[in-house]
Amino acid sequence: MRQRLIPGTTGLVRTMSLLGDPVLHSACAEVTEFGPALDRLIEDMFATMYAAEGVGLAANQIGVGQRVFVYDCPDDEDVRHVGHIVNPRLVTADGDEFLGPEGCLSLPGLEAGTVRHDHAVVEGVTSDGAAVRVSGTGFFARCLQHECDHLAGTVYADRVTGLRARRLQRAIRKAPWSTKPLPA
Repeated sequence: MRQRLIPGTTGLVRTMSLLGDPVLHSACAEVTEFGPALDRLIEDMFATMYAAEGVGLAANQIGVGQRVFVYDCPDDEDVRHVGHIVNPRLVTADGDEFLGPEGCLSLPGLEAGTVRHDHAVVEGVTSDGAAVRVSGTGFFARCLQHECDHLAGTVYADRVTGLRARRLQRAIRKAPWSTKPLPA
């Protein structure tokens, strides 16, 4: 029998920040206060991520400029990884680099080939301040790198280059949620 709640079941679904919102291109601040407000934020982040059918969510994606992200993401062996990291730091991104499809809840309906390392290690703390170290490979490594980027003020579209970047920018301008004007 399960002794703890499934993450997000007591959270509220918050409004997603979309590309063009300045909070997505600003580095997030370190979390300095731990307690009920942080626990509530994490619960709301899980609820929002699940409602949007995502595998990861950074706090700035719901308009909160703090260094926190949540995840519920499989790796390439279909092992499910669920958790959160407060004040995360990407300490390792190595191994082979792969060009793979990447999307983002803040750019709904779009994806583009993005280069990421096949292995990543992130260190930080949990909501109660306990040290945590998370290691991932494959798709989960991509997720860890993606969420750390968010907290540094970078979205995956900033990493896309060449023809893929031009196609993605065109798709962004055409997206119904976009704030970028279509060319005349």
